[in-house]
Amino acid sequence: MKAAVGDQVVVASAHTDVPAREGEVVAVSDDGQPPWRVRWAEDEHESVYVPGPDTFVRRRE
Repeated sequence: MKAAVGDQVVVASAHTDVPAREGEVVAVSDDGQPPWRVRWAEDEHESVYVPGPDTFVRRRE
């Protein structure tokens, strides 16, 4: 999975009463492969993120 700066990361929840976690990719390696630096929408903190099988990327337009 690859991402570019500005793409949105969505992590699906395993529970129906918990919303998906969303964030914006703010830094990637040269080839776009993980890990990425992501700014999470719920609290604006940033972390290094390696996507799992419950993650998808929405490309920026």
